Order: sequence, then structure tokens, then C-alpha cells
Amino acid sequence: MAATRLIALHKNKGMTVAACLKNRTDYIENPDKTEQGQYVSSYACSTLTADEEFMLTKRQYDLVNGRRQKSDVIAYQIRQSFRPGEITAEEANKVGYELAMRFTKGKHAFVVATHTDRQHIHNHVIFNSTALDGTKKFRDFFFSALAVQRLSDLICLEHQLSVIEKKPYRERQKRVLYPPKESNRDRLCGIIDTILAEKPKDFEVFLQKLEQQGYRAKRGKHTAVKGKGQKRFIRFQTLGTGYSEDEIKAVLEGKAKHQPYQKKPPKEQPFQLLVDIQGKMAEGKSVGYKKWATKFNLKEMSKTLLFLQEQKIGSAEELRERAAAATERYHAMGDSIKAAEARLTQIAVLKTHIINYAKTRPAYDAYRKSGYSKKFLEAHREEITLHKAAKAAFDEAGMKKLPKVKELDAEYAELLIKKKAAYPDYRKARDEMQQLMKAQKNVELFFAEDKSNLRPQHTR
Repeated sequence: MAATRLIALHKNKGMTVAACLKNRTDYIENPDKTEQGQYVSSYACSTLTADEEFMLTKRQYDLVNGRRQKSDVIAYQIRQSFRPGEITAEEANKVGYELAMRFTKGKHAFVVATHTDRQHIHNHVIFNSTALDGTKKFRDFFFSALAVQRLSDLICLEHQLSVIEKKPYRERQKRVLYPPKESNRDRLCGIIDTILAEKPKDFEVFLQKLEQQGYRAKRGKHTAVKGKGQKRFIRFQTLGTGYSEDEIKAVLEGKAKHQPYQKKPPKEQPFQLLVDIQGKMAEGKSVGYKKWATKFNLKEMSKTLLFLQEQKIGSAEELRERAAAATERYHAMGDSIKAAEARLTQIAVLKTHIINYAKTRPAYDAYRKSGYSKKFLEAHREEITLHKAAKAAFDEAGMKKLPKVKELDAEYAELLIKKKAAYPDYRKARDEMQQLMKAQKNVELFFAEDKSNLRPQHTR
């Protein structure tokens, strides 16, 4: 389960840039943490002289640009951690190298050090803030840390490694990967379980055995004990069901049976579709992976998996519903825009007819007064034709009273504004529909092999 962070490294006070760089690179390349340097790799520099080569590039930048900033970022560090037991140090170093190469696009020198001194294998990546050609520096944009995290998740999925499911802050749990620290009360409950299993004669003997375990007993209305290093006494009645003074005495007298308390870890709600896909992708490490990989693009599925996680889509049914809703929303917005465009065209044509009708009306009146003279028609054919066309359009539309041109202009302008305002949401709806449809297709293709295996095989 990869966790990733991007950190900007600044020059420490009282230290030169060179000394600061050496201090940082020496830490990540520590032989005690990297199996004597076995899991250290680099790009466009040597692991032994990375700090000096970083400085040469920075001096080249100073000469090219002729300026030096006082509060400058000297390098950037990426920290990438993995689930314990999920990956080897050699594989982790390759994943870290790929992350650094794809994030910097090969334009910055970097060092990747894989530390194995902790239960969880983790990478430290330091890349030079100055580009290899010495002309530019890495521009730390607003969501750069999020971009690194997303790229790391994508690469981990491509390597069949698990990623952290993003949860709201209130739903996050601390120390998920490691056993929680045992509290004083939990430790006391465990010791009580052990003593009761020995079946002491009475409550007083029970307290004596607790004192032998390093606890100090305070007898009174509410018996309490305090262990070494504890600041306060703990009353038995506050330990929960089965551990009050009366319940312990009942067990000692043989009137009740003691049930040791077992603390259950909080049950996590699985993201079922994510779990199913990750489980199948984990088959990539089996013999059958080569056969499966020829039928499906692993990188494409990794992007789909990341998209499903970000959109919090937990089942295939939910994915289908979201895709159907997005498609309906897209078509509804498209129909609305098409209706506006049709009305805009209608207004433009109507406005043209109204203007033509007004301009050609004197000529048509004269034509009518001439008794529809052929000679007059030949002389004013264009005006009379335009007038007839306008009149036919009005009759077809069933207009008894013509609208004013100013009113049409106002309606046209309002529709045009609404149409332009609707386009960003329309494009957003289109992109959302395409992404969901693509994810749905990929998921169906992903599990198609399993469905085909369930069908009965016919033999000739």
C-alpha cells in the first residue's frame, strides 16, 4: 500500500548549498539503511558524487541566467512507502526509479535510495531542482504533491501493488498497518485473565497475585490498582463487563464463568469492486498472468482502477447507474443546446423576413395597384419575390401579428448568452460520460474471461 509525499528541500541556515546537498544525499544513501548501498540507483549522475554533480548544474544555471536567489529550493524529495511484505527492496527501487523518471520526464538528475531498516520498505528520491541543461528549474505547482501521489498510485497499480483507499478524515483510522499500542487497561485485563485462570482461593489472594505482578492495590469501597509508571489508580468497575469487583468475586466463588475480553479491531468496509479488481490484478504474479496480459492492457486497467477509487464507485452496479445517469444528463444538456440553436436560427430567419417585408411593402403595394401588371413584375421581380417569401413564412408560422425586431434582438442575445454559459457544463458532462463509459467497458472486459469460463463448454 504505497504512501507518497513530495517535500521541497531548502538550504539550512549556517550551511552552504553544497554542504546541505551532501547532508541530504548522505542520509538517504546510508549503508545501514540500504544494505550497504545495494539498493541505491541514480539517473544522469553517480550515486557517489550526486551532490557535486547537482552543484555543477546549479553553477551552470547561475552563469546562464546571471542571477542567484537567496531563499532557493535546492532539491526536492519524494518519500514512497509500501505495505510490509508486499514488495522486495529490489522491486521497490525499480518502482521509485520509474516514479522519478516519469515525474521529472528525464529532465532532472535524481537519486533513488530504498531503505530496509523499517518493517515497511520505503524509497527516498531526491531530484535536483535545476534541469540537466542548466537553463530552467523545476516549477513547484499548486497540486504538485497530489500529482506525485496520483502518479505513484498509477505506477503501483501497474506493478500489481495495492494503493491506499482515500477516505474522509473522520473515517480514517490510525495505525492500520501496525498493531496499536497496548493501553494500561488492556494490559491489566490480560493479567487478570491469567490470574483467574490459576483459580486463586479468594479475592484477597487474587489481589496478592496482582501485587506480585507489580501492581499496588488500594482497598476500600471501590478497589483499585496502579501499575509501575502509572499516575492514577484504575478501578475494577471501570474495566468493562466481566472485570468488576463483584464479577471477579463471583468467578472466584464458582458462581460464574470468566470470559476473557478480546478487543476486536474496527471492521473496515471493503471497497468491493476495488478489492475484486486488485485481487485479479494480483494474479499477475502467477503463471497465468502472461495469458491474461495478452488479452488486456494492464496500464489501461490501472488508470480505470484509480478513476474508480477517486470517484468512490464501489460496485459494478453503481458504475452502471452512474454511467447511465451521466449519459442521460449529457443528452439532456445536448438537447437543450440544440433547441436553443434551433430557436436562434428561427429568430435570424424571422428577423430577415420581417426586414424584407417592411422594405418591399411599397413595391408590392404598387404592384397590386397596377393590377398585377407583368411589366411591373419584370421591373420589380426581386422586391416582389422577397415580399411573397416573407408573407408565406408568416402564414406558415401562423403569425397574425409580427413581433418587433427589438424584441427578437433581445431574445436572440439572451439565448446566445445562455448557450455560451451552458457549453462548459456540457463539455464537463460529456467528459464525465466518456470516462464512466470507458471505465464500464474496461471493467466488463476485465471480468469477461471469468464469465466465459462459467458458460458450459459444448463439444462436437
